[in-house]
This record gives sequence, structure tokens and C-alpha cells, in this order.
Amino acid sequence: MNMKQIISCILLFIFFQNAKAQEQFSIFFDSNKFELTKVENKKLADWIASNKEVKIVAINGYTDEDGSNGFNDTLAKKRVNTIFNLVKNNIKIREDFKTRSFGENFNQSKNKAENRKVTVYYILPKDLAREDEILGIKPKVVEPEELIPIEEETMNFPENATLQDKIQLSKKGTLIRLNDVNFYINTFAVMPSSKRAIDELIMVMNNFPKLKIEIQGHICCVPKDAKNLSLERARQVKRILVSEGISEKRIQVKGFGVSKPKFPIPEKSEFEAARNRRVEIMILEK
Repeated sequence: MNMKQIISCILLFIFFQNAKAQEQFSIFFDSNKFELTKVENKKLADWIASNKEVKIVAINGYTDEDGSNGFNDTLAKKRVNTIFNLVKNNIKIREDFKTRSFGENFNQSKNKAENRKVTVYYILPKDLAREDEILGIKPKVVEPEELIPIEEETMNFPENATLQDKIQLSKKGTLIRLNDVNFYINTFAVMPSSKRAIDELIMVMNNFPKLKIEIQGHICCVPKDAKNLSLERARQVKRILVSEGISEKRIQVKGFGVSKPKFPIPEKSEFEAARNRRVEIMILEK
């Protein structure tokens, strides 16, 4: 067996491994012919009539070893075309279906007549819901868009701009600080003084129904967020929004601990600590 034959056998093996749940149907040809005999033509017509609801996923053509490789490759292609033209208007065919012309380069039967064929691979109606699985096709993974954070300071929002004003002027990736959202020390319990700021965020979420955000929590004053408090605080704000009717699908959360301080830690003043200890939203969609 030459290298071309070995490669073809490997490809055929891989195909059959992926085709375990597929059905198959073969039509045979006379030596050196690509037209069907009356018997095989009727056999194909009967199969088509009985399988109107199946879906064809591949058509493979073969020959016996008589003749040159080039002649047999061409003959196999013609046999595939013959069958394809007879089935294409009668049975559904997968858009990316494959045709392969193996010629004589496959594991042949000792009976030459069994090698002169075209094999149609298809999926039964009951299995169509599992079509990609049967064919070994993995669903495409859509990578989420990586947003580059845009610090609020660089947006140059007008002085005294409301949260709604800032949302209107923002673009994807913009970070906006939620002023006056505060928590009891070392907890994720929201202080009553935060109600006005959170109510404003709820109003904005209702006014911009396409708006999607990521709530980002930050803490201050310690070298490490050992209790993951920044994430829990972001989650708590999300819980409040969801309890007020905002779809949780519109809200992501993330905790950054002390990894993104506005001022170096340890802070030199309560002002610096307050700036580090914050809740921000990032605009994901609007």
C-alpha cells in the first residue's frame, strides 16, 4: 500500500469514527461506468421515496482497482455527481456536506463488484436534533468582547452631571463612580444613606432598558481583601437592583479588592481612603 492509500485509509477511518450514528446507503455501478443500471436506478428511487425526511451529510465515491489512479479518481467523481444530481431536489442536504472521491484508494473488498459504488451517509429525522453532535461538530465559542476601562476622570463630564447625564455621554467601557454608596465597616450591609444613590441607579436602568452594566467593588485600608468583601458588596448592590425589578441578565459583578486604588495604600487621609473604598459601574452595553 502506497502513502496515498495509507492517508486515504486514515481519512476514511476518521470519517467513520464520526459517523457512528449516521445511516448509510450504497448504490453500485458496472465496471468503468458512472451511469446507473435499471436495477440500481430503481433501488435508488425506492430509497428516495422512503426517506424524504432524512438529511444527507456526505456522498463518497469508489472504484475497483482496474485502470490508472487518475482514471479511477475521475470515475469516482463522476459517480458521486450522478448520485448527487438524482437526490439533490428530493432530499435535504446539509449545507456544508462533503463529497469525497476515493477512486481505488480505500480498503477494497476482494469482490470487485462491491468496490464500484457510491455511499450516501444520512441522518434520520429522529436524530436531526443531534446533527452537529453526531458529526462531531463542536459549537462555536463566542469570546466576549474585551472592554478597555475608561476612567471617569478622562471623560470630563460636566460639573454637577447626574448619573443619567453621565450614562448618556458614556460609551462602552466607561467607569462611573456611584457616589454615596456606603457600607457598614467590614460588612456588605448597605447603609441607609446609600438609598438615594441606589434609587438613582434603578431609575437610570429603567430609563435605559438596553443598558447593561458591571458593578465593581473596591475596598481600602488593608493589604489584602481576605474576605472577598469587594465582590460581596458588588453582589449586594446587584441584589437590591434585582429586587426592584431589574433583570439580573443586565448586571455583572466583579470585586477588585485593593488591586486598583486611586491612592497608594496605606492611605494618608480619610479622603484618600474614601476614594479607594468605592463602588463603580462599567458600561457594557447601552
